[in-house]
Amino acid sequence: MQATLVYLTLFLVLILFAWGRIRHDFVALIALFVLVIAGVVPPAEAFSGFGHPAVITVAAVLIIGKALEYSGLVDLLGKWVMRVGDNLLLQISAMSLLVAVASAFMNNVGALAIMMPVALHMARKSGNPPSYLLMPIAFASLLGGMTTLIGTPPNIIIATFRADVAAAPFGMFSFTPVGIFLAVGGMLFTSFIGWRLLPRRAAKKSEKDLFDIDDYMTEVKVKRDAKARGVTLAELEDISDARVRILGLVHKNKRIHAPDENLVLQTGDILIVESDTEALETFLGDTGFQLAAGKQFRKDAEGSKDIAISEAVLMADSPLIGQTASDAKMRNRYGVNLLAVARRDERIRLRLNNIKFRAGDVLLLQGRRHMMDDVISSLGCLPLARRGLRLGYEKKIALSLSLFTLSIVAVVAGWLPVQISFSIAAVAMVLTGLLPVREVYASVDWPVIVLLGAMIPVGAALETSGGAQQIAGFILHVGHSFPAWMTLAMLLIITMFLSDILNNAATVVLMAPIGISVAQGLAVSIDPFLMAVAVGGSCAFLTPIGHQSNTLVMGPGGYKFTDYWRMGLPLEILIVLIGVPAILTFWPL
Repeated sequence: MQATLVYLTLFLVLILFAWGRIRHDFVALIALFVLVIAGVVPPAEAFSGFGHPAVITVAAVLIIGKALEYSGLVDLLGKWVMRVGDNLLLQISAMSLLVAVASAFMNNVGALAIMMPVALHMARKSGNPPSYLLMPIAFASLLGGMTTLIGTPPNIIIATFRADVAAAPFGMFSFTPVGIFLAVGGMLFTSFIGWRLLPRRAAKKSEKDLFDIDDYMTEVKVKRDAKARGVTLAELEDISDARVRILGLVHKNKRIHAPDENLVLQTGDILIVESDTEALETFLGDTGFQLAAGKQFRKDAEGSKDIAISEAVLMADSPLIGQTASDAKMRNRYGVNLLAVARRDERIRLRLNNIKFRAGDVLLLQGRRHMMDDVISSLGCLPLARRGLRLGYEKKIALSLSLFTLSIVAVVAGWLPVQISFSIAAVAMVLTGLLPVREVYASVDWPVIVLLGAMIPVGAALETSGGAQQIAGFILHVGHSFPAWMTLAMLLIITMFLSDILNNAATVVLMAPIGISVAQGLAVSIDPFLMAVAVGGSCAFLTPIGHQSNTLVMGPGGYKFTDYWRMGLPLEILIVLIGVPAILTFWPL
């Protein structure tokens, strides 16, 4: 009965993950609460997952990765990549290699986020389509993460499962022999063949070209005899229901960005509005305003040079997800104007207030230049413009690498367990000023932490209820006439399929007990089967929802859902063809 309850709960989880309307961390909590209420998970153990070594290690690695990012190390490497020239093959190869190496030692999404602006800049400069560059480097972030213990949460989780069964976890570089073969093979495919399977979408030279925003921005002058003279901006909505958006105001040759709704309009004021032609005509008729003829006042007014336009892509954990622009009140809360949204290959410029934000949307934001970086971070977005290196980065790079290397040595030498060593390194990086205190908690991907903390008891319930053994028995029955290597390949393929729908960490938590049971049923070593689950959990190449890296490039690359199959399916086939022999070579049955 308990196993049946676990199956039903996991089926619900699968549906909710695929549906995508509820965040992954909340889906995991729902599953946990259902099993606690059903009596499958004891209440005393409900939140034991949050103290699990895997959860602590993931949090510490995220903080260390942010500190390495702050040190300027990857920015410096990105600056070197800019020298490869306009050759598309060299661009893809160099950036993929850099992202893969960085992903081996820091958060996959963090490594990709640093290189995305570089990739877009190179595409615009050389005229190559961004669609040819972004998906290969997103896939490279997943491939690179497979090569070390800390490269991706699935590896950390698998190591702890081995510790529970074999009394010793996988080491820091236990994943490297298999991971290197897969990463090199995968990147050779994406660099020489994979990008040719992707759609060619025209490169854009700048934000202006991307959205043609000037075609929708108009300046309107408040006349002395205008019906709406002397009213506030808020009262304009009562006078006219035309679909126009007020982005700013020029008052006595001074530009006011994101003006307050209670500001009273005076004779001679210039309103900067965004609208289409039909809405503008209605607005002018309702208010009595007139088009400001001649020069563009907004560009000549005092303070205009402080106004900047920036592109940013929405992260999966952004507070804007699921909200409309109207709900978010971006102007009042953050002091920015939302000018346009790019979603996949669609450019949305008008009627933005009713559009619900999704992960991967590219936002065109207008705000004060010196505040844009902080605002973009507060919105849970990643900037798509290149940043300069921080002052004093040479000393910070040396210090960050020293602390990081010491933590790795402590793990490899067996002096400290990985969760202790990396937690010490994370604290040391904060105390030495490598990472500002305000960024410590912001650098942790809390949805992943909550998901892991909730799914670990769910995975344990799958095992203790006998469900894992039943599923393993079914796999063994189906493959009873097959050799063990084919059963291993079957487990790898099933895990890859689930990781394309579920979160990769959740997939590994559920599949690891099944892999162990299959190995025990065959009376062989559990190591190759745990490796197969780790590899499968990291290979979410078929959908944009399988991994955050895939989601992030969807908007900037203009990809459709089906575009991921073009390169992802042959890549997953290649992973199976390379992965099974590699696993059995380094981790024999």
